[in-house]
Amino acid sequence: MSAASDYLELKVLDHVLGNTTYTPASTLYLGLWTADDGLESGTVTSEVSGGSYARQSITFDAASGGSADSAATVTFPTATANWGTITHVAIMDASTSGNVLFHGSVTTSKTIESGDTFQVSAGNLTISLA
Repeated sequence: MSAASDYLELKVLDHVLGNTTYTPASTLYLGLWTADDGLESGTVTSEVSGGSYARQSITFDAASGGSADSAATVTFPTATANWGTITHVAIMDASTSGNVLFHGSVTTSKTIESGDTFQVSAGNLTISLA
């Protein structure tokens, strides 16, 4: 995952160039999407919803070699309804609503039906600014 949203790109530019101070969210969240329908611009219309879905908090190890990896396994609640086919994930700055920070497609799409879970193992989600 190496795509920063338009929102984050502008915040970082303004911060580095001294135009404003950017204060990062104290907690980051991982969200699941069934399509990339505007994640770059911050649109969240294809985010999974219902069926016990909720964004999950995520932490990252310190950046090294131009990237940072997820520090711990992230497990979503067991689906109580079909969520659809997960094709994209995004790092968000809030548990609901909020802003897309980073986004990208999953390596292998996964269809989540009632009774299934979605999990990202520690170290399997990498953020890079390349």
